[in-house]
Amino acid sequence: MAVFTKIRTFCGELFLESDGVSLVRVAFFEPEGFTESGENCPVLRIARAQFAEYFAGTRKQFDLPIVCTGTFFREKVWAALREIPYGETRTYGEIAKIICSPGASRAVGAANHVNPLPIVVPCHRVVGAHGKLSGYAGGTEMKRALLEHERHFSRCGECGAEYHCGHGLSL
Repeated sequence: MAVFTKIRTFCGELFLESDGVSLVRVAFFEPEGFTESGENCPVLRIARAQFAEYFAGTRKQFDLPIVCTGTFFREKVWAALREIPYGETRTYGEIAKIICSPGASRAVGAANHVNPLPIVVPCHRVVGAHGKLSGYAGGTEMKRALLEHERHFSRCGECGAEYHCGHGLSL
């Protein structure tokens, strides 16, 4: 049985869905038939807490039971997305190479587009060639806001300084 909850964030409302055992969907827009019903669901309580930590900048990776079901290719893409470090980005082409499908950057984009767990499975960390922001289910402004949020709470891999050192992301 599906249960739902809604959380408010600096970049708008997020709608969370659980099957009672795992988190199965994060939506940027209210799903059809949405009824707040997850106040007693342990998975949604954990998810709410972890999202609060993420948006406070204290959580870099989600650690909760999830179900992210798709084709074999999509699941490979989503697994690769979970390996992108907080505050960093990869291009669609880089993800295609990581999953051993070097000519499949458009298919990587298509898999990102149907990612049922955005933010948890961080498709916002995937950018176009040369770092260009492109498509995101929540809109490119939300993608930019999430990347800037992570950059704000990240350290530079080159010098250890805050990202304003000049080595950081260029959005």
